[in-house]
Amino acid sequence: MSMAKTQKPRDKPANAKLIATNRRARRDYEIVDTIEVGIVLKGSEVKTLRESKVQLAGAWAQINDKELWLHNLHIAPYSHAASAYAPEPGRTRKLLAHHKQILNLEHSVNKEHLTLIPLSMYFVQGKAKINLALAKGRTHADKRQAITKRDADREAARSMALHQKR
Repeated sequence: MSMAKTQKPRDKPANAKLIATNRRARRDYEIVDTIEVGIVLKGSEVKTLRESKVQLAGAWAQINDKELWLHNLHIAPYSHAASAYAPEPGRTRKLLAHHKQILNLEHSVNKEHLTLIPLSMYFVQGKAKINLALAKGRTHADKRQAITKRDADREAARSMALHQKR
């Protein structure tokens, strides 16, 4: 589930309050680059974010008409709000970035066949931000290679630490 908190510093800036992370993203994709973007929210969605009732798993971004849009992000309805005024939980939301950044992202997505996926969501100075990644999908074999490399690196670090203790 994407609502799990993480202690890894790469998922959020130092002065931010973490809302949610997309842990599947680092497993399923090779991260090429990241960018921090804002998000347009409606009504009680900010209160729901403060309760961390959001799921990033399966979410992705797309560029349409020089605008950045986030699809498949689920923000649960706020528990204390009237249901008649609650925004739809899975609606498409607009992401906020500079025009030049959007053009660079569009160029990378089209030229290198990359995907835009959210890695984490957090508050910075009271504003909701998303750490959006340019990523390349991994095949099953790529995932195995990544796991093997990670295990080998851990084993090497252990043996070096053991050797330094002696």
